[in-house]
Order: sequence, then structure tokens, then C-alpha cells
Amino acid sequence: MRLVVDSGSTKADWIALDNKGNIQFTVTTLGLNPEVLEKEEMLERMSQRFDISHNRDLVTHLFFYGAGCGTDRMKNFLAGVFREYFPNAEVVVHEDTYAAVYATTPRGEEAIVCILGTGSNCSYFDGKELHQKVQSLGYIAMDDCSGNRFGRHLIRAYYFGTMPIELTEKFEKEYDLDPDVIKHNFYKVPNPNAYLATFAKFLIQHKDHEFIRAIIVKEMQFFVDHYIMQYENCKTIPVHFIGSIAYYLKSELQEILTQNGLTLGNVYRKPIDGLINYHTV
Repeated sequence: MRLVVDSGSTKADWIALDNKGNIQFTVTTLGLNPEVLEKEEMLERMSQRFDISHNRDLVTHLFFYGAGCGTDRMKNFLAGVFREYFPNAEVVVHEDTYAAVYATTPRGEEAIVCILGTGSNCSYFDGKELHQKVQSLGYIAMDDCSGNRFGRHLIRAYYFGTMPIELTEKFEKEYDLDPDVIKHNFYKVPNPNAYLATFAKFLIQHKDHEFIRAIIVKEMQFFVDHYIMQYENCKTIPVHFIGSIAYYLKSELQEILTQNGLTLGNVYRKPIDGLINYHTV
């Protein structure tokens, strides 16, 4: 049995395939980001799903694509966790950008591939290898144009009193904005980046409001300037996107990229379907 896993910080999609590529089961767990989780929490998240725990000895190959796997140290750490949990499996760990590449880019073609979900990143794929000019430092310092970044903007606007009153009233009805609740989720609960990203739903729902649109445009232009434009050939190849932020703000992305002379390529919410095809061909 082969397991293909696509994991963000918020959740992970698991698909089990037999030797002929037939789907045996699909399941979703909480995300497995090694940058923000300890080993024990990862093992617990896998054990909570019967299909995973019941078949752990039957897994022969595990292909994991995940957020927080951009360094060798994190890849090796996570691979060790998986080898312990799946004792008979060959384990391959890639950063989540590879999932985005394999899902969006035809084999052998060049593209710039971006992830805009809970977190964000941007890479160039030359048809064989992945190249990244900006090494992500995670949600505190980077993750520009991501769900957690947009959430940060909204919370700050609310607390600084710069959010328009009509939005403020709706924001208060939608979320528990007590400072103790917010700080508890920031500092006491795993995945504070995923917590921040929950506020992005509000941004998407009100994306046509002038105040919200200004935030979206500013973040997208920053992402273009500091991530996509790092690549000299960015205006001659397509720019593909994966992630819920990109998916639900596709029209805004199209507008910003066109203004900058860039070509919007494929935009998918999740890469898992493309990964199934990749691992069965």
C-alpha cells in the first residue's frame, strides 16, 4: 500500500493506493507541520484516524508533501517520525511546493509555482528541479499574502481601531475577539498560524469592501515584487498557484498579475488529485 499525503499547517489529506493505483481509502487529519509540532503531537494526530492506524504495518511507501519541510533538518526529523510509525515503509518527504508543482505543471515544463494557503511560498521549476530564491522563515517573519498574514492584518486593524465600523460590527459577531482568547490561541495552542488563518474567511467574504480590497491588493503586490519578480524569466513562463487564498481570490490575482506583465497559469485549491495521477502514471 502506498500513502500519498498533502499537508498544510491546518490539515492533511491522505490517500492510500494499491499497486494498480486504485484508491483504498481517503482521510483527513490535522496538519503535520514539523516547524510548529513536536513528535508526540504528530503521532497522536495520525493515531486518531482508524484507517491510518489500522493499516500502518501494510504501508510500503509513504510520499509526504508538507508545509514546514523546506530544510533538510525538518525533512529528516519528519521522516524519522514516519519511519517509527510506519515500520515497513520507504519514506520520501518533500516540501509542499513539490506537491504544487506536480499537480499544476505538465512534466518537463517550466513554471513559477506559488502556494497561498495558511502559509505561502514561491519557487521556480525548471522542468526537473525546484529552485527557491527566498527561504521562508515561517509565519512570524514571512508568509506574505497568506491566510495567516491576512488574519494578522484584520486583528491588528480591529484593535488599532482602523477597521470601518460596518466591518467591525460584523467581525465582532463572527469571532470571539476577547484579548485573552486571542493570546491563548497565539501562545498556548498548537498551530497559531492556522488560528490566524481562520480570520481569512472574513476577508474573502468581504473582499469587495474598499478597506478589505486595499489589504488584498497591497499584500498581492508585495508578493509579486518580493517573491515572483525574483526570477528573471517570470514574465515568459506561467505562474501557477495552489491554496485556498489563491483559489478564492483568483480574480484579484489575475488583475494584479496582469498589471505586472505576468501570466496566471493554473489555480487549484488542493493539489491532491494531481498527486494521485503523478504517483500512478
